[in-house]
Amino acid sequence: QAQLVESGGGSVQAGGSLRLSCVASGASSYALGWFRQSPGKEREGVAEISAGGALTRYADSVKGRFRISRTKTKSEMYLQMNLLQPEDSGIYYCASAPVNWPGTRLAVATYKTWGQGTQVTVSS
Repeated sequence: QAQLVESGGGSVQAGGSLRLSCVASGASSYALGWFRQSPGKEREGVAEISAGGALTRYADSVKGRFRISRTKTKSEMYLQMNLLQPEDSGIYYCASAPVNWPGTRLAVATYKTWGQGTQVTVSS
């Protein structure tokens, strides 16, 4: 059973950067992903990475600004967020999917284990 713990959230002004971390115990052979949710909106996929770390994909809204990575031991995952905008605000969750690479792009239903979330607030 995987266990996930996020850290690194905080408050930043528009144009700034944050780096989120996720310690993913028991998930070294699983795909991992970052999702976010803001008040009144459904949880949405931000980025995901394959079990081996070679494959990644991003939501169109963050492509070119965010970068997902995981350590060679695959037990930690990161989300480097640059050029942050107010619409990037929300609670960010890391999650694991019991597959090497999800067949459906950034699908919440594919991910079975979730962290507790970390708040990101971007002010204009």
